[in-house]
Amino acid sequence: MTPLPATQALDRYFLEARSKLLDLAAILDRIGRGQGASALEVDQRLDKVRQALEILQDKSGGRAVRIQQVFSLAYHPSWERPERH
Repeated sequence: MTPLPATQALDRYFLEARSKLLDLAAILDRIGRGQGASALEVDQRLDKVRQALEILQDKSGGRAVRIQQVFSLAYHPSWERPERH
């Protein structure tokens, strides 16, 4: 599979990216305006969102995988394997 040229990718996905960023900004604004917002500074969920935003700034690539890892549990060898049906 050949990736799209960068200009075509930007043309195709710019408005979608803009929309998602505006949605995220609005969500963070709602949280920030809410009663007790200062107590959430130590909330792990917001910390994960902040980590993801930092990854978005990194131009080295692989951002989607790294952000997925931020929100995923680390593998533990004692986990049971699902049964095949």
